Amino acid sequence: MDTTGRLGPQDRIAAIETMTTTELDVLVIGGGITGVGCAVDAATRGLSVGLIEQRDLASGTSSRSSKLIHGGLRYLEQFDVHLVKEALRERSLLLRELAPHLVHPVPFVYPLRHPVWERAYVGTGIMMYDLLAATGGNPLPWHRHLSKRRLLTEFPSLDPDAFIGGIEYWDAQTDDARYVTALARTAARFDAAIATSVKAVGLLRDGGAVVGVHAVDLEDGRPLRISSRAVINATGVWTDDIEELAGDTQKLVAASKGIHLVVPGDRIDAKVGLITKTEKSVLFVIPWDRHWLIGTTDTPWTLHRAHPAASRTDIEYLLEHVNRLLAHPLTEDDIVGVYAGLRPLVAGNAEKTEKLSREHVVVSPAPGLFTIAGGKYTTYRVMAQDAIDVATRDFGHVAPSVTDRVPVHGADGYVALWNARRRLAREHDLPVEQVERLLNRYGSDIEDLFAMVADGPELGQELPGGGGILQVEIVYAASHEGALHLDDVLTRRTHISIEVPDRGIEAAKACTELLAPILGWDEDAISRELAHYEARVAAELESQTKPDDRTADAARMGAPDVRTGTP
Repeated sequence: MDTTGRLGPQDRIAAIETMTTTELDVLVIGGGITGVGCAVDAATRGLSVGLIEQRDLASGTSSRSSKLIHGGLRYLEQFDVHLVKEALRERSLLLRELAPHLVHPVPFVYPLRHPVWERAYVGTGIMMYDLLAATGGNPLPWHRHLSKRRLLTEFPSLDPDAFIGGIEYWDAQTDDARYVTALARTAARFDAAIATSVKAVGLLRDGGAVVGVHAVDLEDGRPLRISSRAVINATGVWTDDIEELAGDTQKLVAASKGIHLVVPGDRIDAKVGLITKTEKSVLFVIPWDRHWLIGTTDTPWTLHRAHPAASRTDIEYLLEHVNRLLAHPLTEDDIVGVYAGLRPLVAGNAEKTEKLSREHVVVSPAPGLFTIAGGKYTTYRVMAQDAIDVATRDFGHVAPSVTDRVPVHGADGYVALWNARRRLAREHDLPVEQVERLLNRYGSDIEDLFAMVADGPELGQELPGGGGILQVEIVYAASHEGALHLDDVLTRRTHISIEVPDRGIEAAKACTELLAPILGWDEDAISRELAHYEARVAAELESQTKPDDRTADAARMGAPDVRTGTP
């Protein structure tokens, strides 16, 4: 067992060698939260496991969420009590045992406009939410009703004439992309072979059964043949593409686009987050380190799935609705970042995507191929358990899932290090706030970063244009966390691309100089990485000026993907 769970460039080469020279028990296609969860579940049962992802870990939906670990109040309104109860149970498990370094409590207020019926209606729903949470041992505070005065104390930026009071309740949040990375390292720790930039292009067959995949290494164009007793399709909004390789053309997944705005923390004066409803979706204002996330939209999407685009209409919709709540309106000049993601919803007969089920399903379009679809980020562990249960039911004896007792990488020792954060700050000559930030990103891996800074003190300096990110974090992203490209680092290992006004253009040059020795880049490779990133930023900014999805998508797709052969 590899106790480090390291995902450096040499580890990727070794993983590909393992996958192409041995027959695996389970091969997972897809490096989002569900696919990586499947790899952890299978590996911790003692099975031999491989995982391939055509882009980067969490490069799709799993890095573009509202970054919440929650039961979903709106699902209660749809009477989906089972889903809410299951999600709240998982929330508790993540907060207390599996990932206390990455999942943290966050309070929200639900502001009220009507004094009697609305308080009763919303209050009943939130009370039920807390009661369901209590069945799983809720570690968070009970909700409370707020007077108008108390509401404005908690959220001073609210328009004082718009609301008569509110209700405060608690949920949790995580850095979605970093959680996937930590989970992938958990899988690697238990000997799962993980390789990004590997695309499945066909299925291996033995008679009518699927026994592996034909794939391509997108870094060098090399064809790969990977054999496996079971193949799991965990590709989210790409689900139907893999199913078509098996000859199944029935549509299983529908995509719904949701966008978020990122604004600086000083533009909204509040101690808590906010949730309310619009006529089309749920509106969140979520505290996010030194920023606020404002989202989300919920609209059908049928265009390119790799890089969904936020249009001017999307942005104006969110600004219009959040400004109905605030005493001092936000403008486009306040926005430092925008991102769009696609929800993979199990297709049904509903006319509107917000009505489609978030429940997950496991189907087998061909013997040996199993598809896990639907669900929500918070319930990834249950989804993975169900997928592995089904995929291995003909294997003979397979150990039951143990992932409810396997902490996510970086959790071991986190609490003790958190208690010692002031001492660590003194020892390493860092502000306490910086140590707290590092602990809440890396957990006990903070000791690896400190060791790297001890060997190279310049790595302890902040990255130019990086919004407070340390240079060692850029190096660590490539040496330990599987980043292969500049975009991987600026968008997912960090969030520089949405947290600084220039979208990371200044930071990009400094990043390439730090990454080049680890990833073997020469001057030509550095130029290509910089040119791609600058083109990507320009395309995204242009797409956000377009009036609709079609024109926004066309603008965004003007910047090709950095990985060879991907759209």
